[in-house]
Amino acid sequence: MKKRFALGLTLGLVVSAFSGTAVLADEAPVTLTVYSPGNENSVPTKTIIEYARLVEEASEGKITLDVHHSGELGNDAEALMSTRMGTIDLIFAGTSGYTEFYENAKILDLPFLFDSAEEAYEVVNGEVGEQIFADLPSTGLVYLSEGDNGMRHISTTNRPIHTADDVEGIKLRVPTSQMYLDCWETLGANPVALALNELAIALSNGTAEGQDNATYHLVANATYDDIKYFSFINYMWMGCTMSANKDTWESLPEEYQTILKEQAKAAAKYSFDTIAEDNQAATETLKEAGVEFDEEPDIQSFKDKLGGEEYYQRYAGESWFNQEVLDAILAH
Repeated sequence: MKKRFALGLTLGLVVSAFSGTAVLADEAPVTLTVYSPGNENSVPTKTIIEYARLVEEASEGKITLDVHHSGELGNDAEALMSTRMGTIDLIFAGTSGYTEFYENAKILDLPFLFDSAEEAYEVVNGEVGEQIFADLPSTGLVYLSEGDNGMRHISTTNRPIHTADDVEGIKLRVPTSQMYLDCWETLGANPVALALNELAIALSNGTAEGQDNATYHLVANATYDDIKYFSFINYMWMGCTMSANKDTWESLPEEYQTILKEQAKAAAKYSFDTIAEDNQAATETLKEAGVEFDEEPDIQSFKDKLGGEEYYQRYAGESWFNQEVLDAILAH
């Protein structure tokens, strides 16, 4: 246990007999480290800054979050390991990074789970999210909330995409993930797994003819110079998970835990709202750059070409696959 947490630290609630309101007792304050690997302008970093504000306000100044970002405490993988070890108390990082050591989160990498980011927020921050991350403490972390990292669409250099048939044979850059490769191969594309920092060059020299990123990602990562067409196919939602070091969490009184959990969900909503705003601004930037948008592509054609819900059964033998969770997601 860290020295800053006094053994037996307790926090009571003092209830005013006059006002009937509960206020935090005058106990020792706590300072926790919160980290996002992104730069100061990234949505995850903006989110943890907002989280720190919300927590300080809700705890009447008793909980202070010491905010770090911009690679100060390592990249995603390094920071997640540091949080599991207890060097970092709280982290907000891409859910894909968690899947390296917590396979149950891989279910969120399946395509066409959500029709919109708004739907994703309601689902992953409810009972479904709690069920997906129920075993996270086995990794040394405690799940707090699920924020937004963007809804993935398709944008191309050489052809508009309206139906699934339009992606036949296209060289499409995807992240280095087998599930992304599986999806686009099934749809008939020629997916190319590349790191993000290789994307702009690949689009320029023709190694890739398209990308499957969220709208704001194109602008934030400057990967739109060669893009001519953009189609809102809503095929994959990406999350950002807020979690706490398990030992740190268990050393805190229940009232502190309640505040951190509740405000983590509020911060998650902030991330969804912020990305929605960033997406709108990015859309305007892309339109000004001459990109043509298809705002109502034939999304059903993509689902049909994959084979509908039967597509998911190819993963039924995987240790992370959970039919009950999948059914709960699709029921929304």
